[in-house]
Amino acid sequence: MLTKRFDQALEYAHELHRAQARKGGGTPYIAHLLGVASLVIEHGGDEDEAIGALLHDAVEDQGGRPTGDEIRRRFGDRVAEIVWGCTDAEVIPKPAWETRKRQYLEHLEQAGGSVLLVSAADKLYNARTILSDFRLVGDAVYARFTASKDRTLWYYRGLVTAYRGAANFRERPGTARLVDDLDDVVTRLEAGA
Repeated sequence: MLTKRFDQALEYAHELHRAQARKGGGTPYIAHLLGVASLVIEHGGDEDEAIGALLHDAVEDQGGRPTGDEIRRRFGDRVAEIVWGCTDAEVIPKPAWETRKRQYLEHLEQAGGSVLLVSAADKLYNARTILSDFRLVGDAVYARFTASKDRTLWYYRGLVTAYRGAANFRERPGTARLVDDLDDVVTRLEAGA
């Protein structure tokens, strides 16, 4: 069962991301965070992993290292390590897209099981959103991203490969199911849905 720590994390995540919307629409960003947390919980995640899911974009999008330090203070080392493990940039401006993505893929090789679980849930949620929007607007969906369609699909295929090749891939059983679903969605996107 989830405790008041989860409630506090949800409130903090909403506070951090209140003014942020998803790319390509006006959907409040909290919908993404709730969706990722839901996937983590549904795939066997514990409370720290669910909290990590709620806060997985906080460092990257809402304040860098000071936000990471605050997460550690409020929610402990394990949650902070999950958040840091899901972060591909802590500075603004962010490094070049391809550099960040290549480094993130390499990082996944040695990421812990909790990071892999939350990261896979995040990427599956994003890929499902791309697929859903692709069905509405076609290739125009890729215009909302920094990278081209080809590079975006390269990254998502790379994620599937990186998760499956990660040393700790089997540490959390739900991760394999998430990655199988991610593989299916990426295959559909590669085929033009």
